Amino acid sequence: MGKAYYAKSWYVNNRKSIGFGKKVPVPATLDFELWQGPAPRRDYQDNLVHYNWHWFWHWGTGEACNNGTHEIDCCRWFLGVDFPTKVTSAGGRYAFKDDWQTPDTQTASFEFGDTATISWEGRSCNNNPVEGAGRGFIIYGDKGTLVNGGGDDYKIFGTDNKLVREMKSDIKPDPNNPISASGNLDLFHFDNFIKSVKGEAKVNSPMNEGHRSVLLCHLANISQRTGTTLHCDPSNGHIKDNQEAMTLWQRTYEKGWEPKV
Repeated sequence: MGKAYYAKSWYVNNRKSIGFGKKVPVPATLDFELWQGPAPRRDYQDNLVHYNWHWFWHWGTGEACNNGTHEIDCCRWFLGVDFPTKVTSAGGRYAFKDDWQTPDTQTASFEFGDTATISWEGRSCNNNPVEGAGRGFIIYGDKGTLVNGGGDDYKIFGTDNKLVREMKSDIKPDPNNPISASGNLDLFHFDNFIKSVKGEAKVNSPMNEGHRSVLLCHLANISQRTGTTLHCDPSNGHIKDNQEAMTLWQRTYEKGWEPKV
């Protein structure tokens, strides 16, 4: 592939409207105090749990941090970049009029100086595939292109767009193991993490690496919510010269839940 300089990632789905929630008593099966964790307390409503909390800014982070993290992480890994110099985001809640607050359509761009760029497209309510896949990423280099369709398989094409290499995973579904029943690599991640806690292995995805990838998604949301272009310090990802954006750098905590470092 030569020098990789641009990565395109995406995730699409066909999520339905969540409607307008009503304030109702907390179900007896839910510890809502614990569920809210560090978030300042709000009343319970009937369109929040189990999944729709993702679409409320008070508790969630939208599709960017819900599913964008996975593909954006791969893009950053392939390009060998850490913190961005510039972040932009465009989109909104277009498909339905309801309680959903985060974008159902979002396109974000992350620039890394004169080295590389990552783009991400999220469509929560229109699942027309990109490159034939509902999720995935493409890595563009000066000598070739790598295409991933969201799974463990990939293809590499040369500059003439002819297939150079195709890799198909030999991981098979195991119906007797609910963690790996789909045939993906989750089981191996869990196994590595548990062994690392026990001191028997080195963790494959260190916390600092996870932080760098997730930060990109948070920066996309901050750009989206403020309607501004973010210029960042490439040494740590901090936002420069934008007080409005910096108000979203951290959340307001419920008393007693403030982190102590």
